[in-house]
Amino acid sequence: MSLHHVYLVDQLHKVVRGCQENDPLAQRELYDMFKVKMYGICLRYAGNRDDAQDILQDGFIKVFEKIQQFGFKGAFEGWIRKVMVNTALERYRLHYKQVGIDEMKETGNQDDGQIIADIDAAELVRMIGELSHQYRVVFNLYALEGYSHKEIGEMLQISEGTSKSNLSRARAILQEKVNKYYLKSVQTY
Repeated sequence: MSLHHVYLVDQLHKVVRGCQENDPLAQRELYDMFKVKMYGICLRYAGNRDDAQDILQDGFIKVFEKIQQFGFKGAFEGWIRKVMVNTALERYRLHYKQVGIDEMKETGNQDDGQIIADIDAAELVRMIGELSHQYRVVFNLYALEGYSHKEIGEMLQISEGTSKSNLSRARAILQEKVNKYYLKSVQTY
């Protein structure tokens, strides 16, 4: 472990302790340390930048309210990430009605990596952002966060089958978008 890494871990530990003591300077420092990375997570779940900013703000409020619960037993970044994802999911449950069809069959065993191969990351993020909210949330939780369909079902209060069908539909829509993207890029040459 490098000296720089030890310093950063020690600095984060001090900032978290300061936040646990309700120190406004420590809270500001924590916000500054994590705002960019957490905004990226919020943006994956939000429909637009304004909603992502709202989720980020609500998430940090929850972080500061619940920071006493962080016991330094795991990685702080993982803990704060979980708070942000849960905040986005709470917003989702409050503002959107989940539409799911349990009987919908999966469209093959497409690998998420296969769908997104050879495409610019910014373009892929844009495409994911264009998915309907329910498809985007399930896709993010499964493909990017690594949750199982059972866990997603519990988080979103939907059945495991609905989670699978929403993921399947999201994959199919993304595949169609990727195909259109490639056709468009081939036609410009």
